[in-house]
Amino acid sequence: MQTKAVRLYGKNDLRLEEFELPQINEDEILASVVTDSICMSTWKLANQGADHKKAPNDIAENPIIVGHEFCGEILEVGSKWSDQYHVGEHYVVQANLQLPDRPDCPGYSYQYTGGDATYIVISKDVMEQNCLISYKGDTYFEGSLIEPLSCVVGAFEANYHTVLGTYEHQMGIKPEGSLLIMGGTGPMGLLAIDYALHGPINPKKIVVTDRNPGKLERASKLYPSQNGITVDYVDVSDVEDQVTLLKETAGVTGFDDIFVMVPSPDLVKDASILLNTDGCFNFFAGPQNKDFFAEANFYDIHYSSTHYVGTSGGNVEDTRKAVKLIEEKKVKVANVVTHILGLNAVAEATLTQPKIGGGKKLVYTHKEMPFTALNELAETDPLAKILEKTDGIWSKEAEKYILENQNDI
Repeated sequence: MQTKAVRLYGKNDLRLEEFELPQINEDEILASVVTDSICMSTWKLANQGADHKKAPNDIAENPIIVGHEFCGEILEVGSKWSDQYHVGEHYVVQANLQLPDRPDCPGYSYQYTGGDATYIVISKDVMEQNCLISYKGDTYFEGSLIEPLSCVVGAFEANYHTVLGTYEHQMGIKPEGSLLIMGGTGPMGLLAIDYALHGPINPKKIVVTDRNPGKLERASKLYPSQNGITVDYVDVSDVEDQVTLLKETAGVTGFDDIFVMVPSPDLVKDASILLNTDGCFNFFAGPQNKDFFAEANFYDIHYSSTHYVGTSGGNVEDTRKAVKLIEEKKVKVANVVTHILGLNAVAEATLTQPKIGGGKKLVYTHKEMPFTALNELAETDPLAKILEKTDGIWSKEAEKYILENQNDI
């Protein structure tokens, strides 16, 4: 089958190409990709090329398909999986394979398995790790946001607290505790707020910081205080003493759980100071610099039992939990979509992500369409009329319009 895909050949060398997919083996699956959500991790991959730990050394000769937040439909099933998967089923992929002997992942490592393509062969690695997951949600685009949501679920699962006088660890954020999300108005931060409000363990207070007043205002409208949980949004731009400001604003001496969403040594230091006794610090941000160091209070680690964790991606169970949250409409991942585009615009959008800003960039892989900010749609655009119904939030109706009316690539 012919496919069109965006492939990585080297540092900042992304190319949209058409080529023939091989016939699937008995342990593989042929699938259509309908949507993919662009991740900042793909920008890091494109910047590093073959130097990236998940990229093969020979991508110049054997390029890989980028994109790992994708959703689509199964077209053909290898005989090994014929009892488990069926033609016509919708699927999502847990991209963090966690193979025992190598770091390979869809969207980073495979010639024929990645999200920025019209059609793909789903590798036996995905299948054997049980990472192809059935999805029964209402939309494809929500399926593409399951991967980032699963990363948030995994991060919350990784936090832990102790039982005084024992070595018992209670996993998860502290129930009825105080939660601080530093740099929390990006797409992952918004998903973290949503999950804290609607997940299985809820804090009593959430404080979210950022340096962008506009993004803070948008987040406050999307996620106000609710269900007995107080949510405060704090602008820390031009603030010299963030620690004192946060204590005064939140009315607390410290926080039980802190998520740092930006790889900043200053934020790490401030978070270390702000931890309560038995508090848990989660370094969610992924730095590009392999020599990233920051100050932490080791006195408190020793005497106040503060904890530090870091997570990179979720696992299969996290993905299944994320699927359930979306299928049951407990979280609203549509809130994080700020741009839409066709496969033709993926390469440029990926390479310029830091300059673009905003939230998630949603790709309709079978379509040819320009990179478009939802808040800049012309009043006469039919999509603008559709989004008026949802206050500018991407929707099932908007997706249906794209799939039925936009030109194929």
